[in-house]
Amino acid sequence: MSEQGPRRWPAPAKLNLFLHIVGRRADGYHELQSVFQFVDLCDELEIAVRTDGQIARRSEILDVPAERDLCIRAARALQRAAGSALGADIQLHKRIPIGAGLGGGSSDAATCLVALNRLWGLHWSIDRLAALGLTLGADVPVFVRGRAAWAEGVGERLTLLYPPLAPVETNYLILKPNVFVGTAEVFQDPELTRNSPAITIHGFLKSGGRNDCWSVVRRRYPEVARAFDWLSQFGTARLTGTGACVFLACESMERGRAIMRDAPSDCDAYLVRGLNDSPLLGRLAAEA
Repeated sequence: MSEQGPRRWPAPAKLNLFLHIVGRRADGYHELQSVFQFVDLCDELEIAVRTDGQIARRSEILDVPAERDLCIRAARALQRAAGSALGADIQLHKRIPIGAGLGGGSSDAATCLVALNRLWGLHWSIDRLAALGLTLGADVPVFVRGRAAWAEGVGERLTLLYPPLAPVETNYLILKPNVFVGTAEVFQDPELTRNSPAITIHGFLKSGGRNDCWSVVRRRYPEVARAFDWLSQFGTARLTGTGACVFLACESMERGRAIMRDAPSDCDAYLVRGLNDSPLLGRLAAEA
């Protein structure tokens, strides 16, 4: 039973402005360098506190059973770790495409942790929430912290970027081809570059970096290659994460809309604004 009506919480998408793979650990995970920037394309979670301790999913996600739903896993992990007797009804309004390299599932999990920490009155620190988030996925901590960040390790060692080092909050046109890219397949590909020299934040600001997954994704997923080539007509296109999304910085929304009008029919197109602060931080401030 719900103790109160549902409250809405944003879960933003992210872009990897670059992605270098600088090594491989003994456990098989890859050592990365990247910059995370949020965008204003957001999923939304409706969460209502329950007094009976049940964690209930109130929305279905195609091909994602409840036991694999990162929102539900996050809620149950926090409930166990905190020893809370409270539960929650969770409804996810999905706008971020799945398997796109935009971090939607990780963002949903992070928003669930942050929201329930507040709604259940747990008063956990951000560091503690981020550590729990890391057990759910390498990208979860950056969404918990909610600031544009330089990332190392498997993506969990974060240096928050503030002006003048923070990315320019520009506009981006994102294309999502009609294909699901398997992250594990990309990282297991024998031709993946795994020995890029490590760079510094200032080195990235000077060179812009690249995405070491691109050559593998291009070879394995021709749909992504076609979208990338089309977008490259208008500027420097990039791949985010392991894909499938490719994106282009646009100097104005008008320019982005003009390009978007002619986007390939086999791609979904999103015109978004880059954000250095997650909208989840603003939602927390409003809750306070």
